[in-house]
Amino acid sequence: MTTLNTVSPEYKNNGQQLHELYCAVCGKTLDKCTCHMTKAMVKHSWASEILNDKQAVVEIAIGSIMLLLVELTSLVPVQYQVYAYLVAYLILGHEVIGEALEHLFKGHALDENFLMTVATVGAFGIHAYGEAVGVMLFYRLGEYMEDLAVEKSRKEIIQAADLRPETVNLLDGQRVKVIPAGDARVGDIILVRPGERIPLDSIVQEGRSFIDTAPVTGEPLPVATEPGKQVMSGCINKQGMLKLQVEKVLAESMVSKILRSVESAAASKPQMERFITRFAKIYTPFVVGLAVLTAVVPSVITGNWQYWIYTALTFLVISCPCALVLSVPLAYFAGIGAGSKQGILFKGGIVMEALKKIKVVSMDKTGTITKGNFQVQKIEPAAGVTEKNLLTKCAGAELISTHPLAQSIVKMAKEKGLVLDRPKDFTEVPGEGIKAIYLGEEVLCGNELLLKENSVAYTPVKERDQVGGTKILVAVNGKYWGKLIIDDTIKEGADTTIAKLKAKGLETALLTGDSKENAERISSKVGIEQVYGQLLPQDKFQVLQKLRKKFGPIMYVGDGINDAPVLAGADVGAAMGSGADAALEAADVVFLHSDIESVNKAISIGTTANKVALENVYFALGVKLVILLVGMFGYASMWAAVFADSGVAALCVVNSIRIIYKKF
Repeated sequence: MTTLNTVSPEYKNNGQQLHELYCAVCGKTLDKCTCHMTKAMVKHSWASEILNDKQAVVEIAIGSIMLLLVELTSLVPVQYQVYAYLVAYLILGHEVIGEALEHLFKGHALDENFLMTVATVGAFGIHAYGEAVGVMLFYRLGEYMEDLAVEKSRKEIIQAADLRPETVNLLDGQRVKVIPAGDARVGDIILVRPGERIPLDSIVQEGRSFIDTAPVTGEPLPVATEPGKQVMSGCINKQGMLKLQVEKVLAESMVSKILRSVESAAASKPQMERFITRFAKIYTPFVVGLAVLTAVVPSVITGNWQYWIYTALTFLVISCPCALVLSVPLAYFAGIGAGSKQGILFKGGIVMEALKKIKVVSMDKTGTITKGNFQVQKIEPAAGVTEKNLLTKCAGAELISTHPLAQSIVKMAKEKGLVLDRPKDFTEVPGEGIKAIYLGEEVLCGNELLLKENSVAYTPVKERDQVGGTKILVAVNGKYWGKLIIDDTIKEGADTTIAKLKAKGLETALLTGDSKENAERISSKVGIEQVYGQLLPQDKFQVLQKLRKKFGPIMYVGDGINDAPVLAGADVGAAMGSGADAALEAADVVFLHSDIESVNKAISIGTTANKVALENVYFALGVKLVILLVGMFGYASMWAAVFADSGVAALCVVNSIRIIYKKF
């Protein structure tokens, strides 16, 4: 079975038909699929995006060459120059004209496309052919610069499908049959070997193992499983062979639910209008209305219709919004460049517009606030036992275990230079710990249940401090020796970053799949105010909507497949570069260095870019208004109009570039 994540290479290159491809969200073939993101992905593939980019470059290049040939050389005879201008104009402006006409028929005429079309057609009307082609060229350049900065984000958000194997190992008597995951039915018995992903939500029938739930929950600590326990699709079987009874079919399994949540969240994401589109709603009717008044009122009074219509057309040319249209993407382009220097990738100018409105910064815990790797935080030996002896016994017994907690203990022992021997008769008890014969002594390392089952006297005591985490109790030859406390490590600078966000007047929140106790403990250390624990992916999205309703626009920072729905649904989604592909595709911002300080830097860069964009707009508009007022009385030449566009655009470039060199 070929799922949607292989649509781009398979569908385009091998000629597969829609009825041969399966949607990763609903499990249906693409000819029957109704998921809007799936259909959009098939229609707008990576191949068509590359083609559109090349087409834009070719059109800009041809239009530029034709304009230069006519303006700067005598290669084009005078009688044919108007045709050369017209061809160059149509090559550069056919998309703008097409959108203007489309919006006109839909009743949404007064946008930047309409004004660009009216102004440049007006320039042709007064024989200012070069200016008409020139302003259209600058407009296309500005659009291309912004598209280049965006780098075609979100092109394959449903790559998350690769979390789920396309096939399952179905047990048919004593035989194993490999069948498509979509063909498995409730009640089927499937086999999952060590290292394989669990394909469908199931119940364990035979076998014991540790399940890595990090791909779904984001939490790195493996969970013990045994007969009778439920396991979720997308998780990884770390150790023993498991026989599972299918509880839910493909379309109803956890990973499919997450993918549907991504689609639903993306569809419900607040849609922002581009700044220039919002501005054009005011600027365009004002300019068009003023041009009409300039043409009609003086003509009625003086009777000199020809002069005042010509003046009105000149006015439209001067009012052409080329510099205004360029001023905003120039600032955002510079902001994207500044972010790249810091290892922060912004997926377009509209993301920066959204950043200035953010009221809440919410974060996942593991991989965002914490490093996602375990370390021994504290060693508490019992009376008469030294820390060195306790660590040696525990690390020696755990030496051959593959459990992350065991590996962290062994790592500390080696860092301290302790000599470890291999244990004998090593037994791992899922959900409890390990038993081992180490240097001739029986060593137990695990939780209270392990000690209780082996009749080791242990009385829990109230912790002497606020150190939290997982406690590994150690007993040697039936006697309690002490405990090691192991926990995830908070990233450097997490507390200072939270403090900086608060200084900006932002609310902070923690949304995690970890226990509420651990969530509150980590939050108290770094200063986060709103705390939500034990959340599944769909729960995170529901909490996000509540926070948005209470405080306003929200930014979410995460890194796992479990974060993909909330990243897609947040006003601004930010992903750590070390995270899952689905999270990176769903995010608006990507932090390549996985540094939490990047969160504060991203907001600062976005705020600065918005400030510079407004400066550019005010400057361009101020110059434009002066030239417009002079032009109304016939005193502004075409050179003044060119300065009001090209000259102002150049100054806006200079103003924008300073963002790149600013320290954040």
